[in-house]
Amino acid sequence: MLQCIASVRWIHVPPHLTVRLVPPKSQSNIILALAPPTPSSSYSASSSSSSSTTTRRALSVSLTSAACCCTLILSLPPPSFSSKSAISDFFELPNSGGVKALDLHVGSGQVPSDGDKVAVHYHGRLAAKQGWRFDSTYDHKDENGEPIPFVFVVGSGKVISGIEAAVKSMKLGGIRRVIIPPSQGYQSTTQEPIPPNFFDRQRLFTTIFNPTRLANGESSTLGTLIFDIELISVRHE
Repeated sequence: MLQCIASVRWIHVPPHLTVRLVPPKSQSNIILALAPPTPSSSYSASSSSSSSTTTRRALSVSLTSAACCCTLILSLPPPSFSSKSAISDFFELPNSGGVKALDLHVGSGQVPSDGDKVAVHYHGRLAAKQGWRFDSTYDHKDENGEPIPFVFVVGSGKVISGIEAAVKSMKLGGIRRVIIPPSQGYQSTTQEPIPPNFFDRQRLFTTIFNPTRLANGESSTLGTLIFDIELISVRHE
């Protein structure tokens, strides 16, 4: 029989919450730990829009007293993503070198081709850092506070191959999530898109090109990228 004697303030427990008691190995002070949420995405386009917010939280509170102690773990289940035009499974893009895609919103405009100048918004995440978001065009603002899209010429070779492969089969106004293997991701620190923040850029490239971990055969883990891409403009040059 487990007894816990402690002075505890009232804690509101949301519905559908998993609660379990775990005896700790040793006594400690009151601890409040919040696990980092998974990245959330918010999009806006002239022709169509879609939003997806996923939050996962694990709340751990350790309570102790002079008599005994116990640990209360509250686990919030993540909400499921819903979209009218969402496709249930990822699919591999043809001739992409293994890039997998999930269309969160299917556009209705033109499809870009080599030589076209396109503008996209994106959230870039690194799988090796538990989905750490290393860059987002929505954080790049102009003098009016509007987000600045990423512009590039399709087929120029300046952008990582996985993004070009994803954009070349998208329709204008579409939103696509892609998983890019290392072979189609960053091969050098000069390939775009490059995070403008120095610390984000350093963390990204020191992770992908870590010589010790690469020597240990971790290249397939380190360089995997996840991009959420919104195609907002296509212009024939």
